[in-house]
Amino acid sequence: MGKNVRGFNLIFILLLGALLLMVWSSSMNQMQDNYTRGALEKDLAEGNVSSAVISQNKETPTGSVTVMLKGGDSRTVYVTNVEEAIQLFEESSIDPIVRDVPKESWFMNSMLPVLIVGAVIMVFFFMMMNAQNAGAGAGSNKMMNFGKSRARMSVGSENKITLKEVAGLKEEKEELQEIVDFLREPSKFTKVGARIPKGVLLEGPPGTGKTLLAKAIAGEANVPFFSISGSDFVEMFVGVGASRVRDLFEESKKNSPCIVFIDEIDAVARRRGTGMGGGHDEREQTLNQLLVEMDGFGVNEGIIVMAATNRVDILDPAILRPGRFDRKISVGTPDVGGREDILKLHARNKPLAENVNLKQVAQTTAGFTGADLENLLNEAAIIAAKENRSFIAQKDIKRAFIKVGIGSEKRSRIISDEEKKITAYHESGHAILFHVLPDVGPVYTVSIIPTGIGAAGYTMPLPERDDMFMTRGRLEEEIMVSLGGRIAEQLIFDDITTGASSDIKKATKLARKMVTRFGMSDNIGVVCYDDDDDEAFIGRDLAHAKSHSELISGEIDKEVKEIIDRCYSRAKDIILENMEVLHKSAQLLLQKEKITREEFEALFQKEKPFFDTVAE
Repeated sequence: MGKNVRGFNLIFILLLGALLLMVWSSSMNQMQDNYTRGALEKDLAEGNVSSAVISQNKETPTGSVTVMLKGGDSRTVYVTNVEEAIQLFEESSIDPIVRDVPKESWFMNSMLPVLIVGAVIMVFFFMMMNAQNAGAGAGSNKMMNFGKSRARMSVGSENKITLKEVAGLKEEKEELQEIVDFLREPSKFTKVGARIPKGVLLEGPPGTGKTLLAKAIAGEANVPFFSISGSDFVEMFVGVGASRVRDLFEESKKNSPCIVFIDEIDAVARRRGTGMGGGHDEREQTLNQLLVEMDGFGVNEGIIVMAATNRVDILDPAILRPGRFDRKISVGTPDVGGREDILKLHARNKPLAENVNLKQVAQTTAGFTGADLENLLNEAAIIAAKENRSFIAQKDIKRAFIKVGIGSEKRSRIISDEEKKITAYHESGHAILFHVLPDVGPVYTVSIIPTGIGAAGYTMPLPERDDMFMTRGRLEEEIMVSLGGRIAEQLIFDDITTGASSDIKKATKLARKMVTRFGMSDNIGVVCYDDDDDEAFIGRDLAHAKSHSELISGEIDKEVKEIIDRCYSRAKDIILENMEVLHKSAQLLLQKEKITREEFEALFQKEKPFFDTVAE
């Protein structure tokens, strides 16, 4: 097919060239040389003219005169009056040949422009068809290639990622190891009647390694790997998404056994019947085709569809049933051991100083995903490079930790002494509660250096353990810590500022969750009234009414206020008991702008009385 198209292209290009040559030749025949009427009269007077041909134009009486000189040359001159030219030659005893007015050429005036335009259009069309056929196998984005799959296929040595390159996901890797065995030795399972899973759904927060896991499985099994994003199926043209799904599975069947990976599948597999777009919605057609294709290929053809999403709650139930996605694997944030393994993996190509303790870094980064940890070490490497060092020190990681967790410090920002004093007491109020309360501390860093857009300072805690569940006492302590800055301002200055707005918002949100979601209110009871966090998407929940009455809403508000007031009172008592530490901490912050955990905890160490020292 490609050779035929190239042959047609060559023919039409030659035809077009011939037509253009004819037009050029015709125009060249009409071109004027440098011969003038004065030169003609001079040649006539000297007797240098042997013959003449007079051609009349359609615009009479104009025309052209072509004379043959005795030397053998010919000259052409344009005249405004043919009659005068004839008379001029008769006076020189030369009988010129007079040609009639030329008739209109039907071919040149009508047919030739049509042929030229038609040839250009056909050449363009065949060139586009040739480009489409050339790029179809690679899933290119060429023009007129809308219905082709845009999946990128990697095979053999192209996919060098294996399960050894994935750290911190021990249980997930063990579960996916079965998929590798299915692809390597399918007969071991089929002979006992086992069905190879058709699909594996990886769900979890962004940055936890879902895409990396899928690539590692393909690399471990050494099979072709088709990778595509869910958004690549969605187009403005009707039927394009369904066509791409069909093409994707046709290509995968040709390369089985293989893995088809659809990243962010929620872009195309959202719940149907939302009431928007009608039943012929392009996205729904694409989803329907995906459902049909996953049911269409045989049970043990060796094609495994893997998908990743962080919004499994909005997926259509039809795609989640067994027979389509048989396995659902949750990929969560790593624990302290997993974080240490991830840090060691990303630190392999980074020179570390002797004082770098990755275990300690792992302990201080609770809640970090694999992507967060990689970014942490990368920021540390950038900081080391800026200081012209060839290795990463522990202080670089600490600075990167603050930059990633809080934001870049704005040391150049000019702040008044009064604002610095308010910020120092505000952050000291947070820090005291972090230190005193047993479940929320200890303090990692306290600073009055501005960060971000509106933050005048920060107090960063140091979570020392990974908690799966939050107790009511722990949640109340979190609220108390959030209110600590406002309490310190009120106690010291007998006034309040707007600096605690984000703290109040955080405390209120947490208290409302305790009442409406966690069932931690005795008056409200163990009932879930939290329906506000369900995002409306593509029409879902647009007409959804509240699941509770206005009376319950009022009771919820009362309970939230009661929790906030109770935590405020308890936090105020703790700060009043540690007023001496509050003043010392604020003074130290005003002096140094930033204090570490060791410096802050030293403020709580009181000097022993003299008689106790003597007794020891």
